Amino acid sequence: MKKLIALLIVAFAATTAYAADDCAAKAAEKKLAGAAKNSFIKKCTKDAGAATENAACAATAKEKKLAGAAKNSFMKKCSADAAAK
Repeated sequence: MKKLIALLIVAFAATTAYAADDCAAKAAEKKLAGAAKNSFIKKCTKDAGAATENAACAATAKEKKLAGAAKNSFMKKCSADAAAK
């Protein structure tokens, strides 16, 4: 279990770094500069991180074989915990 969590954290970090590069490329494609570019990259990276967090939570829920209300409760708590970090 600890190995899985460590793997998910490493995957999240790698995905976030990739997301930042991807967001910068999207900003350049849209020809954004200055504050608009910074705002766009910040929001884009945050959105990508949220998607990764949800994927990590879903993987953990699947590993624990959760379903129904138990899965929904776990996903809500996991997402809130990830957002708090």
